[in-house]
Amino acid sequence: MDMVRLVNSGTEATMSALRLARASTNRKLIVKFEGCYHGHSDGLLVKAGSGALTLGVPTSAGVPEQIAEMTLVASYNDVPGIKALFESCGEQIAAVIVEPVAGNMGVVLPEQGFLPALRELTTEYGSLLIFDEVMTGFRLAFGGSQEVYSLDPDISCLGKIIGGGLPLAAYGGKAQLMDQISPTGPVYQAGTLSGNPLAVAAGLATIRELKKPGFYEKLNTRSASLAEGLRHVASQANMTVRVNKVGSMLSVFFAENEVSDFVSAQASDTRRFARFYQAMLQEGIYLPPSQFEAWFISGAHSEEDIEQTLFGAQKAFQAAMEN
Repeated sequence: MDMVRLVNSGTEATMSALRLARASTNRKLIVKFEGCYHGHSDGLLVKAGSGALTLGVPTSAGVPEQIAEMTLVASYNDVPGIKALFESCGEQIAAVIVEPVAGNMGVVLPEQGFLPALRELTTEYGSLLIFDEVMTGFRLAFGGSQEVYSLDPDISCLGKIIGGGLPLAAYGGKAQLMDQISPTGPVYQAGTLSGNPLAVAAGLATIRELKKPGFYEKLNTRSASLAEGLRHVASQANMTVRVNKVGSMLSVFFAENEVSDFVSAQASDTRRFARFYQAMLQEGIYLPPSQFEAWFISGAHSEEDIEQTLFGAQKAFQAAMEN
């Protein structure tokens, strides 16, 4: 990113990125993917993931149809589908916004060729590619998904980790794009608390910790131990699960088949997950309380924490089988 604008939340970052995309292309349509969540601005609450998916409410009341109609929805990891969409109306598409690794229908990895296809199509049709790295930024690697998958989007959205626990987010991209943001350009965006010194100080302190030698190596080793251990103890309990993992993100899907998109994620046995979750609580392990939320390993987790989690999971898988 040549230039960055600080805001307060991921919702503000993605909302502002889309406004910039529409202004720079003079187009209205946006493409998002089923099950991906990009905050609660009106145009993005269409087949969203995260809390909307967990609660069974993929769209929100209060969103006018006229706004929802400007958001086109494609299937994650479906390259032929997104190609067909661009062939039908590519000249009207301002931007494609995507979680490079989906984390709001559970962790779903991009299949080989999916992200490069998005880069190629948006370039060919003059649309912008927006990576929503609010979840993956600084988590998968210091350079986020862009480092892991060697791709260069037009606009990046960041949040969560960059605030070190305080409210901070950002969006940024090439200088010729970002110069269109006020006060240097006609695209308005402002906020009383955007980039406030307290949040920025916490974010800078966090980034200094992340840059210490060996941080990501240790993080990824421990997350790999957890993922492999979960597969093992589930097998011991005769429980079929799918453990999707990349970097320090993972999800345990109570599913028979591989989980690669919204439809396969929704095929998960949420009742069995609920029993597993409750059993883990009894073991002193507090997981994200939804089948469709990602698990995160942090630098604060020790080897002993991983061992305790696996010990509890062994009992919890058995409890989920028995009920």
